[in-house]
Amino acid sequence: MVWKKMVLIVLCHLLVMVASVDRNNFKTCEQSSFCRRLRSLEPQTSEFEVLPQSLQQFKQYVTLTLAHQRTKHEYVLKLACVKGGGSFHMQVDEKQPLSVRYRVQDALVQEPQYGPTKVESTSGTLIMVACGEGNGVKAGIQVAPFKVDFFQQGKLVVTANGKGMMRFEHLRHKPEPKAEQNAEGQEEPVQNDGEQAEQADEPPADDPGAWEENFKSHHDSKPKGPQGLALDFTFPQAKVLFGIPEHADTFALRHTATKGTDPYRLYNLDVFEYELNNGMALYGSVPVVYGHGETSTSAVFWLNAAETWVDVFSTNRDTDVVSSLVNLVSWNSHTEPPAANFISESGIMDVFVLLGPGPTDAFRQYTDLTGKGPLPQLYAIAYHQCRWNYNDERDVEMVSAKFDEHDIPMDTMWLDIEYTDGKRYFTWDHHKFPHPVEMIRNLTDLGRHLTIIIDPHIKRDSGYFFHNECTDRGLYVKNKDGGDYEGWCWPGAASYVDFFSPDARRHYADQYLLENFREQSETVGIWNDMNEPSVFNGPEVTMLKDNVHHGGLEHRDVHNLYGHMQLIATFDGLLRRGNGRLRPFILTRSHFAGSQRYAAVWTGDNMADWGHLQASIKMCLSLSVAGISFCGADVGGFFGNPDGELFSRWYQTGAFQPFFRSHAHIDTKRREPWLFPEDVKLVIRDAIRKRYRLLPFWYTMFYEHERSGLPIMRPLLAHYPTDANAFAIDHQYMLGDQLLVAPVLDLKQQRSREVYFPTRADGQGDWWYDCDTYHKHTGTGVEAIPVDNYKVPVFQRGGTILPTKERIRRASTLMKHDPYTLTVALDREGRAKGTLYIDDELSYEYRRGHYLYLEFEFRDGVLSSRKIDTTATYQTDTWLERVVIVGLGKVPTAATLYTDASGAATRRLELERVGDVVTVRKPGVLMLDAWSIKLDF
Repeated sequence: MVWKKMVLIVLCHLLVMVASVDRNNFKTCEQSSFCRRLRSLEPQTSEFEVLPQSLQQFKQYVTLTLAHQRTKHEYVLKLACVKGGGSFHMQVDEKQPLSVRYRVQDALVQEPQYGPTKVESTSGTLIMVACGEGNGVKAGIQVAPFKVDFFQQGKLVVTANGKGMMRFEHLRHKPEPKAEQNAEGQEEPVQNDGEQAEQADEPPADDPGAWEENFKSHHDSKPKGPQGLALDFTFPQAKVLFGIPEHADTFALRHTATKGTDPYRLYNLDVFEYELNNGMALYGSVPVVYGHGETSTSAVFWLNAAETWVDVFSTNRDTDVVSSLVNLVSWNSHTEPPAANFISESGIMDVFVLLGPGPTDAFRQYTDLTGKGPLPQLYAIAYHQCRWNYNDERDVEMVSAKFDEHDIPMDTMWLDIEYTDGKRYFTWDHHKFPHPVEMIRNLTDLGRHLTIIIDPHIKRDSGYFFHNECTDRGLYVKNKDGGDYEGWCWPGAASYVDFFSPDARRHYADQYLLENFREQSETVGIWNDMNEPSVFNGPEVTMLKDNVHHGGLEHRDVHNLYGHMQLIATFDGLLRRGNGRLRPFILTRSHFAGSQRYAAVWTGDNMADWGHLQASIKMCLSLSVAGISFCGADVGGFFGNPDGELFSRWYQTGAFQPFFRSHAHIDTKRREPWLFPEDVKLVIRDAIRKRYRLLPFWYTMFYEHERSGLPIMRPLLAHYPTDANAFAIDHQYMLGDQLLVAPVLDLKQQRSREVYFPTRADGQGDWWYDCDTYHKHTGTGVEAIPVDNYKVPVFQRGGTILPTKERIRRASTLMKHDPYTLTVALDREGRAKGTLYIDDELSYEYRRGHYLYLEFEFRDGVLSSRKIDTTATYQTDTWLERVVIVGLGKVPTAATLYTDASGAATRRLELERVGDVVTVRKPGVLMLDAWSIKLDF
């Protein structure tokens, strides 16, 4: 009977996946008791006030007591200036809680570092706090009603509790039933609603979900009772809000603060075949929201890992405006400024207010807190081939060989859950894969890699070593009664590793070591899936909130952190597996703030349709500004069977996103490129080769992301912050500040793709050069770009220099010693700059100074190269094969190479001109040398 039940549950799960998402499996705000209680849709007068006499000043922070006017319950406000300038850290917690409320751990890269924080002035109504670094960053704390105004250079940019929606349900004892006599004189227990209403911060003490809650057949015992909190943030200078991934929605957040419309939800869930254009919760949660206008960008990072809903009060209530492919927005300056109201089930108010003032400033301030994505091995940013599942060793070998046969580059083969022995992770099915180490070695000998899936659910099987070890050592998540929690997932009956336990994390990480998991190699990548966590028979397909983790943590407090904690363990295991030498590669589905330090992210179980292709850009843009730059979507769609047109256009789009992987469901048709008609295969081949040609550019961007924290994939507003028409555009984007990418995303665009060229602050537009034809676009606004089957509209910005490699090989690892080409795209002043990063492409030696970081500059007819980091060095035999210069006003007659310190000419170079393009052929200079090329006119 147990086995039949398991099969039935798994089959039902698969049937639901095929039939698309069942909305009834997931809560609405009205069905979530704390959201229902704490949600406010209209501004009101806050019931919280500051007690001015409680002010205490310390060198790096100030504290104050907040009181709820009606209940008189007291809270502590702590406000500190974050070191480096431009940010405040604000915390609110109960002054004397019945028990310690949870504060998020492990999301930040380190404990916040504070700078001098001083009270500048105080009165009976206002307390002004200034950061002592002379940067014009201040906070004004209004006493009653309580609110905090945050200023950047005298400009009000964020207000906390400006709408008066702050709520904070303090911990309390559950009311005892009160006895009353019935008509027969017998006593009957009743709830003492009046007593609880006097204690509660919010009136509806009779809310049936306050002390325990049911959803469908699942019961939540809520041992601590109601403990929700909410706080609103207004962005007075902004016209658009964006952020709070992960949602399959527009980049610019829609207005949700309307009755009948749900807020955006942050609650990591396994949602297969997710719907588009709504705020339903998906696989990850990053609680950071940005507000942007022509003069200011600011952000709020709400550090809370419990279920959270975010209402958006938008300046533009027309939700269709930001969803159109090409749409210029007319912002209404007379509406109220946009705002976001965060509503969380538990924890404390732990908020970072990031004051910019520009978009890139705010992005840096966020990644300074949560960390930058580390530089991956080069192969990880090349092309990946995956499906659920490649059947056996012969299948893997055949697919790899077919890529060579059809001259299509590919770096990594992937294996889904069927490679294991009965869904037991850290094992192999030796019938299908009798020689896994040899199979891995064969791929490695070709320059390729293998990535395998390992999920957090562990099969409950007394014959399975890892289950027995987790049971014996007490490493599983517990249920509310203290026993090992049991749910259902791919293996059937399963328990879940408690990654909040240091012992569990260490033991799990140990499984990746070669002495434990022998049938692998140190080059194998790891795919952490189903880590929301997914529980097929759990509430909302996840874990019970009253489950218990190490240290007595309730799952409700840490739910959105669970997958993140698995990543920490996986990263530790892979790092030690390679003896600290090799950079690990991990892909994750579940994620939280800071997950970028450990893994790449993909957008989950999408579908083979044009809407999901469009959504891949919107979702990755939102993740990128939230620190997670290494993002991509399943090329072709996970569910369904794309036709050749959609499939080829998706490859063209994926080739210009940071993570580039084709993946498909087990029930889909096989879709390797050569299985499509020849014309489709050739378009796919061309798209993948475009990716490999640009790998030096991609690799440099990833390195610069680790240095600066800036996104790799960027919305137009990042570099054109004053162009209001660009604020909501999410059908095209920038890579760094060099390329403008506008893939074909719709059947209607097969002959012409409308592209928006943005306007700078000076009212002019940049020059943009078509990367295929070098045709120069000098105007601003929408322009129709002709396209054919092969065309991907990509434009290089004038003033930049782009490094490429023109010799495309079967895998990126075989291109290491190949020469470089530089494309110099001149701006209106005839100048350009660019960078190139070079290292061994796989180890951490670059952190010991073994790398080259070069800057190229063209001005006054001279192209020169210099080291940015002069103390760093890396021995490389790579050389400069050609220089392509576009945008010259006149044609040079000769070019001379200079390579020695004396400035003497080394030799004359060959020039070639085709139209407006000048090519300098075979300078032959080593990339590690200083050199310059002078054009003679």
